[in-house]
Amino acid sequence: MAGIVLNVEKREKTGTGGARATRKSGLIPGVLYGGTRGAIPIEINAKDVTMAIRSGKFLSHMVELNHQGEKQPVIPRALQFHPVTDEVIHVDLYRVEENAEIAIDVVVHFKNHEASPGLKRGGALNVVRHTIKLKCKANKIPEEVVIDLTGRDIGDSIHISSIALPEGARPVIRDRDFTIATIVGRKVEEEVAATPAEGAAPAAAAGDKKEG
Repeated sequence: MAGIVLNVEKREKTGTGGARATRKSGLIPGVLYGGTRGAIPIEINAKDVTMAIRSGKFLSHMVELNHQGEKQPVIPRALQFHPVTDEVIHVDLYRVEENAEIAIDVVVHFKNHEASPGLKRGGALNVVRHTIKLKCKANKIPEEVVIDLTGRDIGDSIHISSIALPEGARPVIRDRDFTIATIVGRKVEEEVAATPAEGAAPAAAAGDKKEG
């Protein structure tokens, strides 16, 4: 678990007006989904959410929900931001068991750009998928999927089958070998030495004079 704790209370006021009142109180409205208890409207301490986002380990990680001393693991499912201030205005959470298998988006990172012949020749890395949806245990969610660009040349495609996934994780999409990234750009043209056309007479030497 990422060590993130969200202190929550059950939200009594629902609807647009209730959500607005919740925000004025320094809290963020949200909904807790999953499990036998169904969807429950909640309100979360805004400072907790801000600290969680700044940690860089909020989305796509299991966190701990604390309701009056009762704690349970949850997965953040969605955040809504204010279009002007970029402040979080709503949070959706999903109940999970620590050993339950879940499907979750894991971010893709690339390394060894300098060891890619294609990039060194002026090519560009075209990222098709910035995240990969993986199935894994809720308490073993990978931080990232790292792809090595060593030896990758212009025209190469990087497919899921060529990637070493974190232990215990597997792609949700199993029916095709989907593309994660490609190396694109102009291929280096070979220089061809200019030669006289077949049957052409050699150029006259400078200073030669016509006879007659």
